Amino acid sequence: MKIIFATANAGKIREAAEVLGPDYEIVSPASLGITEEIPETGSTLQENSLQKARYLYERTGLPCFADDTGLEVDALGGAPGIYSARYAGPGHEHGANMAKLLRELDGVDDRKARFHTVVTLILSDGQPRFFEGTCEGAIARERRGTGGFGYDPVFLPDAYPGRTLAEVSEEEKNAVSHRGNAIRAMAAWLKSRER
Repeated sequence: MKIIFATANAGKIREAAEVLGPDYEIVSPASLGITEEIPETGSTLQENSLQKARYLYERTGLPCFADDTGLEVDALGGAPGIYSARYAGPGHEHGANMAKLLRELDGVDDRKARFHTVVTLILSDGQPRFFEGTCEGAIARERRGTGGFGYDPVFLPDAYPGRTLAEVSEEEKNAVSHRGNAIRAMAAWLKSRER
């Protein structure tokens, strides 16, 4: 089955393809000529995820899915949350977002956090279905590692004590990642329909 993933991030597409397996051909919006910024104006992860999936479905009529992910830090009341990608302001890159996060947690001992993803899947019936995944952990005191993307260099997953997500292999990350968990739930649902 060909299915559109509402992302331009090659790392996300690779991760989804690995989780879904060879029965699914994951394509990006850009590969179908959709290069504009897909709106994200919701106030929750689910609203943003649904908005992106609906946008693609209405443009193409093809099966598609979209995710929205937030980093939720307990000591910051769940921030940056839905603003994770633009935490340091519009147009800032990951480095600025991490720098702001580390500044705000300077001197804070409770560093418990999680990545939270909501995936919205829309198939040919046009009905949205939602799948969630989390990855529990804590925020490191400094950036470490060269792998991954986003906040990975400052996120210490509970599954790999003492290592950031940027210090584990892509295979290890995919095994515990929030997005991987949500996509695995989606994959299990898709497979259950085939029976």
